Amino acid sequence: MDKKLRRKVLSASLIGSSIEWFDFFLYAAVASIIFNTQFFVTDDAFLSNILAYFGLALSFFIRPLGGVIFAHIGDRVGRKKTLIITLSLMGIATAGIGLLPTYAQIGVAAPLLLLLFRLIQGLGIGGEWGGALLLATEYAPKKQRGLFGSFPQMGIPIVSSRLRFILPAHMGNA
Repeated sequence: MDKKLRRKVLSASLIGSSIEWFDFFLYAAVASIIFNTQFFVTDDAFLSNILAYFGLALSFFIRPLGGVIFAHIGDRVGRKKTLIITLSLMGIATAGIGLLPTYAQIGVAAPLLLLLFRLIQGLGIGGEWGGALLLATEYAPKKQRGLFGSFPQMGIPIVSSRLRFILPAHMGNA
């Protein structure tokens, strides 16, 4: 197999995974700063925080279902097309969250739509991560499958380390 193609697959799996996890972790970073006061409005600040973090938990719980659904789709239409679909789902859901009116503007529909977008993100990340891992190992030389399979997984520490350094400085200026 062509080395250039292998590098392209490894790069794509790492970049795709990093983008997906960035979108995913961004919610966690701002849940108790923005979503608790703008979407999950209650008289109890603790309850508002719990409800905001419920959106994070919800997307983690739905991930396995996304893996099952998109594994089936990947077998039918191909893994590359499926990865594009999952990246698109994540991007659309993230943009939807960014454009979503607050509780003060549309009432109870705001947190319900936010949770719907989190479900879509959970399905997307479940399908993307499994698909990227499978694609990376399929293109790997026989004795390097473990190495190639680690590339999609590296998206998680890359993103979490960047969020740790970027977000506090950004939020301090807000």
